[in-house]
Amino acid sequence: MGLAAHLPDQGPPAVVGAGQRVPLIDGRLIDYANLDHAASAPSLAAVRAAVDELLPWYAGVHRGAGFPSRVSTRVYENARDALRRFVGAGPDAAVVFTRNTTDSLNLLARALPSDPSVVLFDTEHHAALLPWRGARHLRTPDRAEDAVDVLDRALAERPACLVVLTGASNVTGEVWPVAALAEVAHRHGARVVLDAAQLAPHRPVDITALGVDYVALSGHKLYAPFGVGALVGPGDWLQAAEPYLVGGGATKVVGDGFAVTWSDAPHRHEAGSPNVVGVHAMAVACTTLAGAWEQVVAHEETLLARLRSALAHVPGLTELALFGPDHDRVGVVSFTLDGVDAGLAAAVLSAEHGIGVRDGAFCAHIAVRRLAGRARGGTQAVRASVGLGTAPEHVDRLGRALRLLVARGPRAHYEVVDGRWSPVPDPRPLPRFLAA
Repeated sequence: MGLAAHLPDQGPPAVVGAGQRVPLIDGRLIDYANLDHAASAPSLAAVRAAVDELLPWYAGVHRGAGFPSRVSTRVYENARDALRRFVGAGPDAAVVFTRNTTDSLNLLARALPSDPSVVLFDTEHHAALLPWRGARHLRTPDRAEDAVDVLDRALAERPACLVVLTGASNVTGEVWPVAALAEVAHRHGARVVLDAAQLAPHRPVDITALGVDYVALSGHKLYAPFGVGALVGPGDWLQAAEPYLVGGGATKVVGDGFAVTWSDAPHRHEAGSPNVVGVHAMAVACTTLAGAWEQVVAHEETLLARLRSALAHVPGLTELALFGPDHDRVGVVSFTLDGVDAGLAAAVLSAEHGIGVRDGAFCAHIAVRRLAGRARGGTQAVRASVGLGTAPEHVDRLGRALRLLVARGPRAHYEVVDGRWSPVPDPRPLPRFLAA
């Protein structure tokens, strides 16, 4: 059951659900246009095959004598090596398996030295923005290069133990100058954690090249199923910290009077029965992507250029940007439409055109409120994001659908139902397994 067996031979890796047909309110079925990869990416076909291969051997890890338990333990521990390779970490880097990026960053927040000082920019995703007690929030400047100077001045004024950086914005897709920011942080004696949730599915992440200390990421962004993430980095803070969760696996010995000797990191932060299937799925996804970066990047760059060109021809549409329209970005674009509620636009795209996008503030309320406010779009936006489940026709369909919406409005009656816009009535049938 080797990871190499799941590497693609040619072209970008295939995903589960490609060609999935969805119902429209007029009764037709149409191929689903997946433009919502930034929220969660579909599973790779190689991941599904790997999970099917593992399930007959699925058993508890580390403490079982049965042969399936030994197999599952080997799979689980091998996945740590796959994650180290994926992010360019050395063999001594700790790999803690978590539920997602949010979990990883909260774990690191709990493992900081006493009286920590943390610095980060204010347009971060909430997963990176909120876990730190007493953090200093720097206002994101209008130019990426100015962010380096802002951080330099802040750390010269008052040192910090940790700087939190984002690889790519989940709102705009723009890539941050991580290497330059990390150099500043290290010059001032701070460590760096990189929120790579939005960068890692689109481009290689290399701890050494970027100069960061920790990387946090999520499997469900990386074309693996939900429920698993990882924190990769030095083990000293993790070894010194009390367990993030307490229970089986986190304990080496529980003595009389409930005196506890904790397991060494990473196991002390992985209490309970671990998600061995999810961990294997993420490891296979990482290995598959690492073997196909040239195809992945070329596919997405072509689609991103096509997407931005299509949106540029929609009247009243304003693309959101932290650093400007020409800044480097991954396949994520958010926008507002003059006079059209973001939630209504997303509902129309789904019900009338079979297109999946995201609407709202994307768990980055400060960023969206600031950028949408500049565009006179209120506090909400629409986000279209491309990936391996996106075809050129999907992007073209979005452009046509938005032009029709702006020119003619919705073709059906829509109301807010349970907090979201929906066609009323909504005749689209649920899948048989759910309807039953």
